[in-house]
Amino acid sequence: MPDHQRKLSSVIITGAGSGIGRACASRFAQAGCGVLLCDIVEADGQASCDAIRAAGGDAAFQRVDVTDPAQCQVACSQAQQRWGQVDMLVANAGTQLGGSLLEASEADWDSILGVNLKGVAHMCQAVLPVMIERGHGSLVLVSSVNALQGSPGMAIYDASKSAVLGLMRSLAAEHGAQGIRVNAVCPGNTLTDFHLKRMAEQGVSEEQLREMTRGYALLGRAAEPLEIANAIYFLASEQASFITGHALCVDGGFTAGRTG
Repeated sequence: MPDHQRKLSSVIITGAGSGIGRACASRFAQAGCGVLLCDIVEADGQASCDAIRAAGGDAAFQRVDVTDPAQCQVACSQAQQRWGQVDMLVANAGTQLGGSLLEASEADWDSILGVNLKGVAHMCQAVLPVMIERGHGSLVLVSSVNALQGSPGMAIYDASKSAVLGLMRSLAAEHGAQGIRVNAVCPGNTLTDFHLKRMAEQGVSEEQLREMTRGYALLGRAAEPLEIANAIYFLASEQASFITGHALCVDGGFTAGRTG
């Protein structure tokens, strides 16, 4: 069987306890993949894992702080022990902090870059040797439309997500000849748990938030996490066997233009 037609059967997903990561875990499990859910919040990650198992999926949970390279290595080893290989990585774990460059502290820079850039790199470092040895693998790094269009008050976050695209292109160029594809997804406004909780703290209900995001982008609404997960699954799977080094915008047309 040609390499590009192999069935990809195992995936490591970071930030899998909520939002886009949890939707990814469910999507990959539904496709028959073995899923290692990684999250720094153990309760969320375990709950997502239990839900997949209850639905008949093959899943395991590993608490991982992606800022620690050793913990990323442990996650890779756990996936190898359970499924014998690591076919795919979805580097989704991320954090967000607003504020202008002039307001940013060194701690702010360390916090955002530690998760959004170095955390992605640490997971790639963990899985790439395994994939290189097999001559096959697929990585999807989660960036943002903020990497393509700047936003006031988001200097560090925007910089971190732009850097993820640079890392993606470099890894695609370096490892393509070894049978490894590396792509990125740039989600637009998405109704994740993070945003729902943050707005709830301000007294804004989910229904009110949906109303507030009406009119976003060309499709006139924000995305659901599963819509982002579907795009991630496509890029990670053999369905995208001839795609590498690409940043796919899943943003309802936000970066394409405006209506009216």
